[in-house]
Amino acid sequence: MKKSTLALAVATGILTQHVSAAGFIEDSKASISSRTLYFESDQRDAGGIDQRQTVTGLKFDFLSGFTQGTVGFGLDLQGVQGFTLGGGTSPHGPATTNTVSPLDTDGTPVGTWGRVGANAKIKYSKTQLTAGNALSPNLPILVANDGRLVPTAFQGAILTSNEIDNVTLTAGELNRVIGRASSNWSAIAAGGRKGSDSFRFVGADWKVTKDLTLQYYHSQLEDYYRQNFFGLLHVFQIAPNQTFKTDLRYFNSKSDGKNGSDVNYQYKNGYNAGGLGKVDNDTWSAAFIYTLGGNVFTLGHQRVSDSGGMAYVNNANVVDGRGRNEGEGGASIYLYTDLTINSFARAGENTTFGMYSYDFAGLGVPGLKPSIYYASGRDVRGTGNATTGRYDEWERGVRLDYTLQSGPFKNLNFSLRRANFRTDLPETIVKDQDQTRFYINYTYALW
Repeated sequence: MKKSTLALAVATGILTQHVSAAGFIEDSKASISSRTLYFESDQRDAGGIDQRQTVTGLKFDFLSGFTQGTVGFGLDLQGVQGFTLGGGTSPHGPATTNTVSPLDTDGTPVGTWGRVGANAKIKYSKTQLTAGNALSPNLPILVANDGRLVPTAFQGAILTSNEIDNVTLTAGELNRVIGRASSNWSAIAAGGRKGSDSFRFVGADWKVTKDLTLQYYHSQLEDYYRQNFFGLLHVFQIAPNQTFKTDLRYFNSKSDGKNGSDVNYQYKNGYNAGGLGKVDNDTWSAAFIYTLGGNVFTLGHQRVSDSGGMAYVNNANVVDGRGRNEGEGGASIYLYTDLTINSFARAGENTTFGMYSYDFAGLGVPGLKPSIYYASGRDVRGTGNATTGRYDEWERGVRLDYTLQSGPFKNLNFSLRRANFRTDLPETIVKDQDQTRFYINYTYALW
């Protein structure tokens, strides 16, 4: 039995003796969320591939409080169900990949898919252990993706402690993942053909002052890579409605276990100096955010080392007994350049990015927030000509969000996103890609 499954069983067994205790129900929350997504991806130069698909889904969340006593027990439940309303990928076939929904054997989207999950939680003082298969970590070394219809979920255990003033300590181990467009669990991987049995991590966020936060995290994706992350966040209050924020991030990633020697554990992210997808990477970024009233201006720069691309969890190439990719891929990265289509994280990539957003609340239209961005990546190392090949790519995008502020459908949210991506990398099949997404989100609190 997996360690996380054992922990969940033990905690759930203890919990049944305390469910009537005050706090478990009184402090609980339950909600039903709906999301409808229209997803259009035009890969104009990739053999005429064109995806236009509409899906809708429901997500139920129950978050209990904790039983009373020195040690408190709780239980979180989650269920998601997705429905295909129409469309798909054209042309399609057995080798089709779809990042929105699972596929039948002929490459067409399935009609429905879903999953259920649960997390048991134990709390002592200011320390909490959560174990189960509905975990959604949001950490510098691992961000659960929620860019399509339903969020990615992980199985394992996460420990969070705030026993030290102004310090949050986090540690955990994950061993399985279920993708954003899948109803099947798989091992955790980083683009290789085989998955890993373990993703371990430990880290700390130290709020040195009210304006300065320092971060350090260490993670290990067994048989793929070990990674150290250092972060600095500083906010300078210029005036009551004016701030200047500095956000510095640095990742150092090195090979682990079978990576670099076994073809099944290759890390695939463009050029690789070590051969067999051996991980050897440094990535740093600096972003400066100026806020004035409803205006937010962001300007930054990011650099990926020449030896290999940025290392991160991505199950895109894992193939199991079904013999095909079924939505396991789709990763988020803790980088400002993790944009709508591209992440600008290839070997040698030197990226300058800018973003602007405006909150219309100051003009009497609360809930309306448009934004734009542009990123230019240069000096990307190509695998076809490793010694001299350097290539460029860019992405631009616009986004418009509006949330109803009152009435029977208060908090109903609409989000329209449009992005264009271009690259001249010779080994990249899709060099021109245009993407449109339209989301309708609503959450109803049951209690």
